[in-house]
Parts: sequence; structure tokens; C-alpha cells
Amino acid sequence: MPLQQSSGLKVGLFGIGLNTYWPQFAGLEDRLRGYVEQVAGKLGTFGCEVVNLGLIDTPEKAAVAGHDFRRADVDLIFLYVTTYALSSTVLPVLRRAKVPVVVLNLAPTAAIDYERFNGMGDRTRMTGEWLAYCSACPVPEIASVCQRCRIPFLQVTGTLEDDPVAWGEISEWVEAARVAYTMEHNRLGLMGSYYGGMLDIYSDLTQQCAYFGGHVEILEVEELAALRAEVGNVEEKARAQEFYVAFAVQEDCSVAELERAARTSVALDRMVAEHCLGSLAYYYHGREGSELEDAISSIILGTSLLTARGIPVAGEYEVKNVQAMKIMDGFGAGGSFTEYYAVDYNDDIVLMGHDGPGHVGIAEGKTKVRPLGVYHGKVGRGLSVEMSVKHGPVTLLSVVQTVDGKLKLLVAQGESVAGPILEIGNTNSRYRFALGARGFQNAWNTEGPAHHCAVGVGHISGKLKKLAALLEMDCVQVC
Repeated sequence: MPLQQSSGLKVGLFGIGLNTYWPQFAGLEDRLRGYVEQVAGKLGTFGCEVVNLGLIDTPEKAAVAGHDFRRADVDLIFLYVTTYALSSTVLPVLRRAKVPVVVLNLAPTAAIDYERFNGMGDRTRMTGEWLAYCSACPVPEIASVCQRCRIPFLQVTGTLEDDPVAWGEISEWVEAARVAYTMEHNRLGLMGSYYGGMLDIYSDLTQQCAYFGGHVEILEVEELAALRAEVGNVEEKARAQEFYVAFAVQEDCSVAELERAARTSVALDRMVAEHCLGSLAYYYHGREGSELEDAISSIILGTSLLTARGIPVAGEYEVKNVQAMKIMDGFGAGGSFTEYYAVDYNDDIVLMGHDGPGHVGIAEGKTKVRPLGVYHGKVGRGLSVEMSVKHGPVTLLSVVQTVDGKLKLLVAQGESVAGPILEIGNTNSRYRFALGARGFQNAWNTEGPAHHCAVGVGHISGKLKKLAALLEMDCVQVC
């Protein structure tokens, strides 16, 4: 069984030029090759392996480059346009490499020094200098060919140096490719069955693999219960002590319930390790008082710890949403299971949260552990977590299944704000949106998402749009 992977991203790079120019303009080729090396150096600072094929200046070299990129198993390619070049030096690479390509339309500097340029006195040298600044010229040609060949056209426009906007975009492309790589290698565990009657959450697992890649491992609650029976008292008590470090355990939580949750938490960790899981969705509705019910009703603290460790867990067997949570986690934003359930129209606030696991890593303060006498709508009783997401910018993400059998990303940006919450032992937060509470609900609902979504810290809609582009998915941002 392959290990869970979350690193190892390979990024390809090549520049394009026109070989006809080299004997005509002394020094131009070396200058442009230097620019490509400069780009390679900057890409290397983004924590990826760079496969740099240098300057490609003929269709024949382009065909070879396409095969070289395939042999190198790159995940994303940057095409640096150094000067005018024929689109025939681009298309063979794109067709053979078969990975997304981002065109870098980066001028050497912000502007030509017109006075120095016009004072050169030699029109041949002047033309060579102009060609060094001619990166924008072939980009429409490349865009046209991509469109006619049904190849996604992705681009960054700016300057090679002193351009934080352009290089910020390039960094986001690398980050999006890293998340796509993570999803490609993710092992998603599904334990139990769907919550009966929630028609919006039912998912096509083949469709999920088609868009995101990865592997789906079907698990049984019996396995968790069996692993739980093997946990010793020493391990159980040690994990219960860990709870006091990770959570703010409230005084009304009994030792017996803490140890019951600790036993399940240890068993969960073993199951995750045995199956190399990178995410998990679960639900169980069975006979009250059984070993299976005992395991599932004591699962919340353990799944919350897993979520904070980068192994997001979604309740109610919500496949689409655990994918969204994994994406948010991949971007370092967290990714906590949530839904909106009430509105404060006086404060123009949307109240969002959920029972079950919470992402303790993005909590405002320490996550509280509270005992519940009943899990609403579910079997059993036990310990639950209560938290709010850190105050400040947040992003909501939903993976939406459309009527025509496709997947799309639905995104909203807002703010997590201070104020009263419902202290009911669930995750609870107050969110403000630029559209207002009424406008947000109308815009979000119109896109047809399931009622769950993932929430993460920070505004990362730009990164999510780039990920969608790499995965050839639509992405809708409502605010």
C-alpha cells in the first residue's frame, strides 16, 4: 500500500525564442537564457523541484521537450515567453506533456529606457534590444492556438523583477498545483453509510476520483470497534491526558466519558495509519447500546484531533465536503465542517457551525469539551467540542455537484466576528459578508450546493480559482 503523500511537487519550466534571431543579434540568445535561469531560481524558492529545459527555439526541440517533461513526471509547467516565438514551438510541448501550462508574460523591467534606447545609434543593436523586451508579442498567438486546440490558457502578466503582484500569482499557481498533487495522492476513507434522507449529500465516488484523483477506501465501523477493543488502559489514560492539553475540558466532563473518547481516539489513529488515510467521512445509525454505537458516539474528540493534524474528518458521510476540507487544509487555511443554521438580522450576521468534529487549529481560543446528554438526530451521547473560528477573514468552500454531472467549486469570502454564540457543545461562529446576510444566502443557495461547506481562515479565493483551473473545474465566487 503506498504511503500518504503531500509533497514532491515537480514544476517544469521552459522559455521560448526564435532561432532565426540568434545570428542576427549578438548576445540576444545568452541574455534570454539568463532570464530563464532567473525564473528557475525564483521558482525554486517556492519549495518545489524545478525541471528546467532552458530555451526552446524550434518545433523539433519543442517535441523533444514535451517528451522530456512527461518522463520527468512534472505536475505543472511554466512557459516563460522571452521574446517573439512561433506558436509551433509551444503546441508540441502542451500536447505531449499533458499537464497544465501557465504562460509567463513577464517583461525584463517595467519599461524600456527610451532615451538610452534611441541613443544607441545602431539600428541592428536597437532591434536586438527591442526583441529582449518583446515578451508580450506572441502571447495572443499562443492564446489563439490554445483555444482552437481546446487547451486551457492560463497566464501571468507583469515584469520579471520588482513585481510582487506577478510573483504573488506565480506563487499561488505553485501552491494550487501542490494542493492538486495532494488531492491526486489522497486516500479518502469512508466509514459507515449515508445519513438517510439527505439527498443533497449523496455523491458519485467515480466522479470524485475523475476530478480530484486519489483513492477511496471503504471501511466498516466494525473495524474501528475491533481496534478499539485492543486499546490498553495505559494508552487510554495517556490519550485522556492529551485531551487536557489540546482542549479546554469542562468540569462537568466525567472521567469515564474522557476515557471512552480516548480509547476511540487511539483506535482511530491506528485505523488511519493502517489504511494510510488522508481524510475520512463517516456516519453510523445502528442499534443503541451496541459496540458500534459505543465507538461512534465517542468519536468526536479523536476526529477533531485528526482534523487538526491535516487529516480532515467530516460527519454525516459527507464525501463532497471532506474533499472541500482537504483542499482548505492543503492551502493551510484549516477546513472545518460547517453549515449555516440561523441568521441574526439585527446584526446582519449568519450563524454557522455543526455538531461533530471541529478544527481546533483554527479556533478562537481553546476549544471546549462539553458533555451532551443526547446527540441531536444521531444515536448515542457523550463528549462534544464547542469552538468558534478565529476572528478575522474567512473563506467558505463547497464542492458542488451540478445537474449535468459535473463538479464545481463554490466560494465565498467573509469575516468571522466576535459576539454571542449558542453554547450548545457544537462549533459555532458569527460571519459577516459583504452581500449582507440576506444577499449571501440568496447568492449561495442559487448555486445549488449541499447544505454543508468547509470554512477556513484567510481570504484565499484567488488560490481556489487557480486550483479549479488546474483541475478544469468551474469556480463561482459569490462574495
